[in-house]
Amino acid sequence: MLKRISTKNLILGMYLHEFCGSWMEHPFWRAKFVLKDPKDLERIQATAIDEVWIDTSKGLDVAAGVSSVSREEADLQIDSEFAQLEDMPAIVIEEPPRPVLPRRSREPTSMQDEIQLAASICSESKRAVVSMFNEARMGKAVDAANAQSLVEEISDSVRRNPGALISLARLKTADDYTYMHSVAVCAMMVALAKQIGLSEEHTRSAGMAGLLHDLGKAAIPLPVLNKPGKLTDSEFAVVKSHPVEGYNLLKEGGNVEDSVLDACLHHHEKMDGTGYPDRLQGDQISLIARMTAICDVYDAITSDRPYKRGWDPSESIRRMAEWTKGHFDPRLFQAFVKSIGIYPVGSLVRLSSGRIGVVTEQGEKSLTSPRVKVFFSTKSDLRIPPEVVNLAEPGCNEKIVAREDPDKWRFPDLNELWSGLPERPWQPPRAALTPAPSARRCTAEGQSPDATHAPRHDLFSDPHPQPRAGHCHQHRAGAAHPQAAVRYGAALPRRGRHQCGPGAAPPGRCGRGTGPGGRPCRRATASTAAARRGGMPDARHRWRYP
Repeated sequence: MLKRISTKNLILGMYLHEFCGSWMEHPFWRAKFVLKDPKDLERIQATAIDEVWIDTSKGLDVAAGVSSVSREEADLQIDSEFAQLEDMPAIVIEEPPRPVLPRRSREPTSMQDEIQLAASICSESKRAVVSMFNEARMGKAVDAANAQSLVEEISDSVRRNPGALISLARLKTADDYTYMHSVAVCAMMVALAKQIGLSEEHTRSAGMAGLLHDLGKAAIPLPVLNKPGKLTDSEFAVVKSHPVEGYNLLKEGGNVEDSVLDACLHHHEKMDGTGYPDRLQGDQISLIARMTAICDVYDAITSDRPYKRGWDPSESIRRMAEWTKGHFDPRLFQAFVKSIGIYPVGSLVRLSSGRIGVVTEQGEKSLTSPRVKVFFSTKSDLRIPPEVVNLAEPGCNEKIVAREDPDKWRFPDLNELWSGLPERPWQPPRAALTPAPSARRCTAEGQSPDATHAPRHDLFSDPHPQPRAGHCHQHRAGAAHPQAAVRYGAALPRRGRHQCGPGAAPPGRCGRGTGPGGRPCRRATASTAAARRGGMPDARHRWRYP
């Protein structure tokens, strides 16, 4: 049984199931383990995380009289709070008058119309942010004024259709995270500013704050920033220095508003005063810094990192709702949820008919009635022709009854389903992905050295010459690889299995009768759940070792 308890009530022998906070706030690489080491207990209690989930079926229970919350109780509380969002009055922010600048045309567009343009903006934005970070690493002064046009492009896209760019920016790779994270936070800051009714000028400032808030990571050594394993205490301290480093970089460059500087310095502050670097609390934290804190965490926990897979968008919203007590401004978080939805674009959901679909666009009137593209039937356990269902349409008898875990289903084309794009427009077609001359040959699981695999590629840049750290992303050979769960948008099989497909191995290399190392292969057929869910052609089968 899962129980949420205070970190003060943790004792040795308890099974730690999950931290109630972002993984950025603690130095532990994994969350699920039995507390055996007193030093681990001290480190947990020294972090800014106040609560954790424990599993009493795998470890000790809390003592009698110790306060705890069950999973069911927590879900009921969140559902009750979300149910009140529809009637929540708009937040009114009093601002000093500013000169009115000419407005550019931002006519609303559909998701389908905006998504192509948003993809182009993502690609160009990434290049601009990479250039800015590189200049900072070389010790050059950062001229924030050059980023203004980029903020304008992002802002215009969000105003035309907020879901397109925000959702696409989430599809970053672990290698791209540092750069595309800035773009994503910029877009969400604009959407949040629009939701709370900020003026045009203040909205631009919010977007600029989102774009520049993590510039201090340019001063963090790359081996520490991209470390795939657990950080040491000293490494964690280095990472926590990035707000101050970013503030200094922007201050030296000049031409940066005070509000943007403040957001850069204080976006890791918490409402209860446990944040950093200055341990500000409540109203001591500026509005723009409180906004940045919310957008920063949401994008961080929904994105793939070198050491952790991102959470599902709707699951991330629910988890953040549990942290609002001391972490975020509750009113601003409510406004944030209204801006992106209770079920953000890309969320996997189950409808009352038993069909499974992915959210493609938010509803205009209701947070619980988005547009959903259904493509799988749980009753027949088969893929079905995709169909867009508008849950807000009069006479629609469907409703969302549950959130689904993408890792459980492993649909290989989930992102393509909601985006409507056959391929991500910022990467070459899959057919064009051929092994580079420098690509290492995979010998995992006894595979022939001749079976060269296509190298893992970057979503926003040219293909990498070889998989990271010398590992083949096609295999799980003994130890789990940081990127083993993702392959060309499809999930890898479990440890010790090799899923074959176009671009994985040369034709005929994976014989239907003999597996790697001469082991027998059981060919997956159309009757298997994997083939039905992924819609894999007959040529795609997985090795199953007896």
